[in-house]
Amino acid sequence: MPTALDFERMLREVALRVTRPRVAVLGAVYAHPHADTDSIIGAVRGELPEVSHQAVYDSLRVLTAAGLVRRIQPSGSVARYESRVGDNHHHVVCRSCGVISDVDCAVGEAPCLTASDDRGFLIDEAEVIYWGLCSGCSTAPSS
Repeated sequence: MPTALDFERMLREVALRVTRPRVAVLGAVYAHPHADTDSIIGAVRGELPEVSHQAVYDSLRVLTAAGLVRRIQPSGSVARYESRVGDNHHHVVCRSCGVISDVDCAVGEAPCLTASDDRGFLIDEAEVIYWGLCSGCSTAPSS
């Protein structure tokens, strides 16, 4: 887990001003992968009790735009944030409990980036979500 000094360096590398809310939000996203905004607000308030909802929302927006965090939103879910950026990984989501996990791109030469018909688009990212039941839900006795 990166330290506060690492987060400060990351912010400076993308020409962002270092603020306590931004550092705290980065820390929360790293500590809680795939967390929703309310969970991130709760984690940040553990460190900065006075931080406003708006400061967290603003920080998430700026950090996402700068490429320091990634925003995902599986169908039927609220937006979630993760620190794994810069690769083309995907996600698996449990239909029962909603847990989300990272999965690497399909094997081979980035096959998921090659659309059968790109319709003239210059494609730089593919978002794949696998749906199913996690091991806990698939083995739980049904009622």
